[in-house]
Order: sequence, then structure tokens, then C-alpha cells
Amino acid sequence: MFEKKKKSFTVDQIKHKIENYCVYQDRCHKEVEQKMWEYQLIPEARELILLSLMKDNFLNEERFSQSYARGKFRIKSWGKLRIVRELKFRDISAYNIKTALKEIDEEEYIATIYRITENRNAVISEANIYKRKKKLIDFLMRKGFENAIIYKVVNEVVS
Repeated sequence: MFEKKKKSFTVDQIKHKIENYCVYQDRCHKEVEQKMWEYQLIPEARELILLSLMKDNFLNEERFSQSYARGKFRIKSWGKLRIVRELKFRDISAYNIKTALKEIDEEEYIATIYRITENRNAVISEANIYKRKKKLIDFLMRKGFENAIIYKVVNEVVS
């Protein structure tokens, strides 16, 4: 059988590849470290590349968390709880998470939960009002919205 031959790169080549990886879209440290792990770098080379990426502003955790929160809210209509959970999974600091949540406009947030609740309510074919509410509440919880807002909106939309 043939063994797949690993292609080897110099540290500068890997650094250039990872810079391009970061330019394509904002990345967190965890994603970049995972990418470097694939190249099987020695720890000193990993540190050198990470410091270089941060110094040249290719890697900026605050910028990543802000764009992540904006994107997931606007494109996927995620609630704050889901965004926080996903940022914590990526080892983002509490300070950066707090900063990221400031990117979400409160009025737009409320308008979004109303919009997706009304859209989902139109799709649910359940006749029993309590089962309908339960399905909507479960859906909104998966999206990551806060309980107090969920109950208020569902009670207004489903009557």
C-alpha cells in the first residue's frame, strides 16, 4: 500500500498560508492554532507565527468576536445566549464576549425575535394552542433567545 507523503513547508511558507487563512475571514486563536496543528509545527515555530499574526493584526480576538456576533445575529438570527455559548466554545474572553454583544442593537434584536416567531408560527400546523406555544418556545430556545423575552413574544404572537 502507498503511504500518503506529507508535504513539508518552511516556517515562512506556513506563516504566509496562515496569514491568507486569516485574511479570508476573521479567525479566533483556537481556529488558527488548530490550523497550525495540521502542519505539525514545533512549539517555538507556533509561538513565532502567532506573535507575528497578532503584531501584524491578522489575528485580533476582539474584532473576531464582534464580527462573529454581528454575523450570527443578522444572518442566522441567533439570540445572545447562543452567541455567548459559541464564543465561549472558541475560548473567547469574557471581556471580548461583552464587547461583541454590544454590536447587537436592542431594537433590532426585539424586532428579529418577533419576525422569526411570526414566521415560525405560520409554519406550525398544530391546532392545540398549548402545543403550538411549546413548539415555538423550544424553537426560540434553540436559537438562543432569553426565556423572559421568549415567553413575552410567544404570548403576544399566539393568542
